[in-house]
Amino acid sequence: MEETKKTTAPEEVEVETASAEPVEEKPKAAKKKKKNEWEEKFNAEHDQYLRLYAEYDNFRKRTAREKDRLVGDGVAKAVGAILPAIDNLERAIAAAGEGEGSLKSGVEMTLRQLLESLKNIGVTPLGEVGEIFDPNRHEAIMHIEDPEKKDGEIVEVFQRGYVYKEETIIRPAVVKTAN
Repeated sequence: MEETKKTTAPEEVEVETASAEPVEEKPKAAKKKKKNEWEEKFNAEHDQYLRLYAEYDNFRKRTAREKDRLVGDGVAKAVGAILPAIDNLERAIAAAGEGEGSLKSGVEMTLRQLLESLKNIGVTPLGEVGEIFDPNRHEAIMHIEDPEKKDGEIVEVFQRGYVYKEETIIRPAVVKTAN
């Protein structure tokens, strides 16, 4: 009987030793697996956050551009409505000639004040004698040949144009070009 006990005892020890090692490894593997699951979940949610942030940033920029465009369109429409009055003031000054009458000086002051107000909101005049013709900013209705002038040089302005913030053309300048 002793022989039987000896053989079984080492087996039991081996079994216990063998079963003790996997028990210790299981918690480590479970922790590692759980850590990987948390990392994957974190990475997925972080990616989702970054995408949402980028989408919001694009929305914010698009909204700002649209707002600027709408404001520009509104200013252009409002200024376009008062440009005939400016044209009439300029014609009145030209018709008054070289005289220094109080009517002429009053009209000149009114025109200067009106142009200054337009400048303050970002509207500037286009089309000066000596500029080079730009089809996006000028409308040529006459053309002359003059060897002393550059190609496309503006020699006369019939009606000034106006631009809002150097982007939106309210009205192109009506000009005469050379060569």
